Amino acid sequence: MADVLTKEQRHRNMKNIKSENTKIEVLLRKELWHRGYHYRKNVKSLPGSPDIVLTKYKIAIFCDGEFFHGKDWEILKPRLERGNNSEFWIGKISKNREHDDVVNKKLLYEGWTVIRFWGNDIKQCMDECIKVIEETIFDSMMSEEATDY
Repeated sequence: MADVLTKEQRHRNMKNIKSENTKIEVLLRKELWHRGYHYRKNVKSLPGSPDIVLTKYKIAIFCDGEFFHGKDWEILKPRLERGNNSEFWIGKISKNREHDDVVNKKLLYEGWTVIRFWGNDIKQCMDECIKVIEETIFDSMMSEEATDY
């Protein structure tokens, strides 16, 4: 599991990884726009700067990459332990996972609904992702109607 890239090549690759307007964010945003949903992107005033925000329904959506957010952590962590720079990566991904939990709690406390999608789910199951969002919007509208009475 040795890294075939030089330190400089690896550094350049890692430096080019974006945190905004990633491929998975753009895919989901295009589909939402195509279906007539209006949103804001990377709202800095909210905890965690959600990737997509449906302000009308108080829904914050995050598009998480599997590696950096530790999908299947119980499988990924042992693999990282055998790889290069394992302490760094395990620490970084652990902190990312903890940060995601803190952000979720803050947003929930402020009355937001939080939805997190894995990148591969967005790429491979777009209709399912949209269905989750639409069901959340529907639930939001129904609970708003219930409080209007």
